[in-house]
Formats: sequence, C-alpha cells, structure tokens
Amino acid sequence: MFREGFHPLAAFADHGAAGSGEPLAIMLRAGGAGSNTAADHIETTRLALAQLPRHLRRRVLIRADSGGGTHGFLQWLTAPSRRLHYSVGMTITEDMQDAILKVPAGSWTPAYDGDGQVRDGAWVADVTGLLDLSSWPAGMRVIVRKERPHPGAQLRFTDLDGHRFTAFATDAKKGQLADLELRHRRRARCEDRIRNAKDTGLRNLPLQGFAQNQLWCEITALACELLAWTQLLALTGTARRWEPKRLRLRVFAVAGRLARGGRRLRLRLAQHWPWAGEIAAAIVRLQALPSG
Repeated sequence: MFREGFHPLAAFADHGAAGSGEPLAIMLRAGGAGSNTAADHIETTRLALAQLPRHLRRRVLIRADSGGGTHGFLQWLTAPSRRLHYSVGMTITEDMQDAILKVPAGSWTPAYDGDGQVRDGAWVADVTGLLDLSSWPAGMRVIVRKERPHPGAQLRFTDLDGHRFTAFATDAKKGQLADLELRHRRRARCEDRIRNAKDTGLRNLPLQGFAQNQLWCEITALACELLAWTQLLALTGTARRWEPKRLRLRVFAVAGRLARGGRRLRLRLAQHWPWAGEIAAAIVRLQALPSG
C-alpha cells in the first residue's frame, strides 16, 4: 500500500531585489502531474492574475522555466484580450542545436552577471531567424545563452562545443539581448520563494486527502503572504530579504514582556538582543501606516 504524492505548482509576485515575493497562487496537483502541462500553467496563471488589482493585470510579465515553454501556454498568454508579456524557458531541441551551431562567432555578445556587469566566459545571441517558428505565437523571439561550465561541472548532452547552453522565448521587441537574458534569469528568485514556502509548511503535505492538503497549501500561502508584507511594510535593508528561519530566530522568537502603565501598553525587549532596534523600528513603521 502507498499513498500517491502531490505536485503543487506555484506563482509568485516578484518585488525585485529589495523585497520578498508574495505567493499569488499555489495549485495542488496529483503527484503524477507533468512539469510542462499547459492546462495547469494556464490555470495557475489565471489564479495568480485574479489576485492582482484589475488595473495592473495588463502590465504583467509572465516568467516561467522550460516547463512553461509549450505551444498551449504561450498561445494562451498571447491572446489579444490579455495583453500579457512573457519570458519563458525553452528546451534545447535538435533543431535549436543546429541553429546554435550556425550562429556566426561575431553574433555572440557578452552576457551579464547578476549585478548587470559583463560576465567573463558567457555570451548571448538571438537565434530567431535560424528557427522555424511558424507554429508558435507571432512575434516570438528565441534568445540563447552560452557559457563555459564552472570548473568541475559535468557536461550535459545538450552542451555543445564545450559550452553550456540555455534558451528562452520572449515577446520583447526592444532591449539589449544581455538585458533581456538577465531579466529572464532573475526568474530564479522564484526558487528562493519556493524554498521559503517549504520552510513555512510546503515541504511536507501532512494530510491524507487531496482536498485536505489543498487547505494546507492555502494556509501555507497565507503564512508566506504575511511574511512578505511584514517585510515590505515594516523592515528595511537586508532584513527585507531574511528567510523564515532567520526571521524566527531574530524577530519572532525573541523573549519580551508586555507592560501596562499610564494608559499605555508597552513591549519591553532585552536591551542586549542584537536585533531589538530593528524590531522596535518595525513596530513604529507599522503604527505609522494609515488605517483602512
């Protein structure tokens, strides 16, 4: 006897490097669900968009890994009524390998690192004109990144000529290739959000039934939401990027005492606690927020 596992699919709002990201949707799926099922990506995106204010829903960039690089998902994203933009990973197919080998050496331009600076040993190129994209949405571009593998890294079968290749599709008509590739690669912040969600309850789904674990996912999403907005509204600097384990240690688990006096309620923290100042400043910021 065994119990079938579950395979959730999640979407997060990216608040950039200065803040955490809130979960917009965590859709629970059966354990046998595929990573590139277009219908599941569409439903998750639909749920995520419904969480955004209506006036922002047509100013959204959808980023996904190669699991989202399917005809069905991209056709849905590019429907004229939605006006969404996308930057989605693509699997390196044989046709794409052939196209990569045809790229002239002078067409590769330097890629950027995470700080937007030129990265040594990494390049990007647009291979759209070398591919048959007639079955894909109009205006789609395919951009490829190649880089020398890190020392000790094991080459994959999709690596050509001693370089590692990744590709993504986008509808962006303007912008430097390196900027577009960096924008897409920053989708990896989603992996940080998933790790945080696992630390907040998503690592193990503890209940037996599917519907019960759907409720568990909702509770986990609510916890992640509270953490994200607490950091955005109350904390500053690096504290905005503290992950749940660090928040528990430095903020949530600190010993304190509530004292009443002079018709006021005071929170007293140990003066020697290294982060007492951050906690006090966070409370002041929250109290200064307008009500309602």
